[in-house]
Amino acid sequence: MQFLIVMVLLLGVMYVLMIRPQRKRQQEHQSMVDRAGVGEDVLTTGGIYGTVIQAEGDDIVVEIAEGVTVHMTRRGIAAVLPPDEDEEEEELEGEDDIVDVDEIEAASDSDEGMIAADEEPVTAKVEADAAADDRR
Repeated sequence: MQFLIVMVLLLGVMYVLMIRPQRKRQQEHQSMVDRAGVGEDVLTTGGIYGTVIQAEGDDIVVEIAEGVTVHMTRRGIAAVLPPDEDEEEEELEGEDDIVDVDEIEAASDSDEGMIAADEEPVTAKVEADAAADDRR
């Protein structure tokens, strides 16, 4: 009788710790995949990033490059990616990166940044490592 009680308790603990969380993750993943619509960035189970351009029932069309599309089922989606906020910030920051041509000409006319005759430029060819000769 004690063996039966221990087995039932063990199965109960296993259900609470292993089976129930796994089912919850599966349901969350399924709802995420079902919500994937046109314009969403997705990651496929094959590891390819793309954007959903058409969705009809279980079939979707994902654009993985400009003009390159892949027809697949929703089960092929591994994750729906959140909108990338960095791209929006980069677009706004890109406007501040405008450089005045006069500033560039003034910097090139000054002696700053000029290499003295006795100095080697940073892009000088580096001699081969002596240890590399020993390996041959």
